[in-house]
Amino acid sequence: MQDTILDKIMKPKSIAVIGASTKEHTIGSDIMKRLQEYKFNGKIYPVNPKGGIIEGLQAYTSVLEIPETIDLAIVVVNAKFVLSTIDQCHEKGIKGVCIITAGFKETGKEGAELEKQLVEKLKEYGMRCVGPNCLGVVNTHPDIRMDGCFAESLPERGNIGFVSQSGALGGGILNILKDLNLGFAQFISIGNQADVNAETALEYWENEPDVEQILLYMESIQNPSNFRKLASRITKKKPILALKAGRSAAGASAASSHTGSLAGADKAAAALLQQSGVIREFSLKNLFATAKVFANCPIPKGDRVAIITNSGGPGIMATDAVCEYGMQMAKITDETKEKLRSFLPSAASVKNPIDMIASAPIEHYKQTLETVIADENVDMIIVIYLPFLGLKDIDVAEALMEIKAKNPQKPIIGVFMTKNEFFTKLSDKNVNMPFFMYAEEAADGLNRLNQQRLWMERPEGKVPCFDVDRQKVKEIIAKSVKEGRDQLTTLESIDVLQAYGIRACKYGLATNIDEVVTLGNSIGYPVVMKMTSKTTSHKTDVGGVVVNIRSEEQLRKEYEALLGRLEEKGLLEGLEGVIIQEMVKGNREMVCGIATDPQYGPMMMFGLGGVFVETLKDVTFRIAPLTDIDAKEMVQSVKAYKLLQGARGTTPAQINQIEETLLRLSQLVNDFKFIDELDINPLLISEKTGEGIAVDGRIKVRMNEAKEFLGCEVGCCSQMA
Repeated sequence: MQDTILDKIMKPKSIAVIGASTKEHTIGSDIMKRLQEYKFNGKIYPVNPKGGIIEGLQAYTSVLEIPETIDLAIVVVNAKFVLSTIDQCHEKGIKGVCIITAGFKETGKEGAELEKQLVEKLKEYGMRCVGPNCLGVVNTHPDIRMDGCFAESLPERGNIGFVSQSGALGGGILNILKDLNLGFAQFISIGNQADVNAETALEYWENEPDVEQILLYMESIQNPSNFRKLASRITKKKPILALKAGRSAAGASAASSHTGSLAGADKAAAALLQQSGVIREFSLKNLFATAKVFANCPIPKGDRVAIITNSGGPGIMATDAVCEYGMQMAKITDETKEKLRSFLPSAASVKNPIDMIASAPIEHYKQTLETVIADENVDMIIVIYLPFLGLKDIDVAEALMEIKAKNPQKPIIGVFMTKNEFFTKLSDKNVNMPFFMYAEEAADGLNRLNQQRLWMERPEGKVPCFDVDRQKVKEIIAKSVKEGRDQLTTLESIDVLQAYGIRACKYGLATNIDEVVTLGNSIGYPVVMKMTSKTTSHKTDVGGVVVNIRSEEQLRKEYEALLGRLEEKGLLEGLEGVIIQEMVKGNREMVCGIATDPQYGPMMMFGLGGVFVETLKDVTFRIAPLTDIDAKEMVQSVKAYKLLQGARGTTPAQINQIEETLLRLSQLVNDFKFIDELDINPLLISEKTGEGIAVDGRIKVRMNEAKEFLGCEVGCCSQMA
């Protein structure tokens, strides 16, 4: 349900500007001017201790003196007066506040304490607050017309809801909206996010008809699990575009596993946004280019693109760009081709791309576009214009927009390779379709539309619950923790995997030569011998892994040699024994893993493994818990997927079984949330059966959390919060 208290902020009928001023070029003065210049439809009450007249309105010395009911208080007083101002707002019965004032947690310890007190008061009084340290709020709806911020330019009307964590950035964007040919429905500068944050705005705008797309500029995501829950639902209804700043790998700087070293804060953010259906952009230019496409185009019914051009070269480049994005070049029907031939010159090409040739007049642009729109095989259209023979670019654009107005059902993007003056002229027009300078930009826009279509058609996905031996895992980890080890031995790690139904090599533990030989003979040669130690986790560094042991005699020799190497390095004391495993034949090595991001929680990894894992980095990440759709997409998204399908005559891998392995790992880390790192490297693809078999395992836990957890039971397969 929509937050009716937030309506007091975003749809107020009356506003008190506490800190209003007559002094030019102050925030208290600018806020008053913007509200009046934009013709706010409600009542404005300036509040200043000196009273008087401010911007032609009677000023009150206190908000308590205002005789009318107040919906929204915009607070621009000094930080030291904010708490007492909030007390007065509460006494007045005001439920919505926007605190422009800076001087809170962004300034250090003292400011953070002040903000903590502010939050306590807001909760106590049941108030909603935007800010502090923010630019303000905007609602361009004709019934509201609120410009409650201090950007220099008045806002442009549009269908975008925009949340900015940076006030200065938000103000800069408000100033250039006209040049961008974009407009906002609502704008919220969240500042320090003491109360209202990006998630609040998402939920508020979910069913707001005036907001048809949502843009986010974020430097952090406060509650990743709640963001995922909200965004996953909202993106099924309307697009969310995000520019997430701060692409560092600090979250994984101390990680020791393959998964951890490849992970990072930005990979976690990228995984979260992808799983939530959010379209991520990496620059403001791309963010607003995509927003322009969504503002003027419907979601297409398919990915078939038609290109209309008056020049062959740009048409070919556009075709390349469309194909590189994995979209299809539409197969123009014979009926459409015949109609095109009836008015285009004989030198024109009626195949896709449709080249009308350089002499094409406006009439040919109009007739060709109308004909292609009617083709049932076409879902999206790019129209390319290059200036030839005195044809005016703005005249062509207006002709296209006239046709678009009559045919709103399909996305149409204009590519006008002309002077910048053209785009300046467009800002004074009632633009109803996006225009770009280059074909690649148009293809990118269509790709984003198609991405949104695919997401909206994508099944919801389920988090499965498998029958596992949870108690056995608890006992294994309890033993390790009791001995003061945060790192499970190889044997313990494999036992954990098997307890969760993950296919591992047939194996056994041997602690002396007789047991070694007995195991080797019972499993059958060839076998692999791996040391398992409580003090050494990376076995290959000390020659602790020996493969392709083909006889009992060789097994005896390798075991004795291993003991000698460990004794020489002073590592014999930590040896728990050796694992004798069946040797699975296969050249395809994958990796599965779990790494924990301090903010986003456990991340699942899948990709090409073995010695290539950190070199080629053909891996993908998702935030746990995984749905069945997440697991399928993970496996299919890596380049090595072609190897799994059975390239060059190899046995096709059991894809479903590999997906299940990922889902079982997700359940494991959801049941035991203190697992910090986990690697299965390699997950070897058997040439005989195509199974993904865990040949090696490595698990690390967070000791303090593990100790706390082991005294209590929790249910498995808990759903996403």
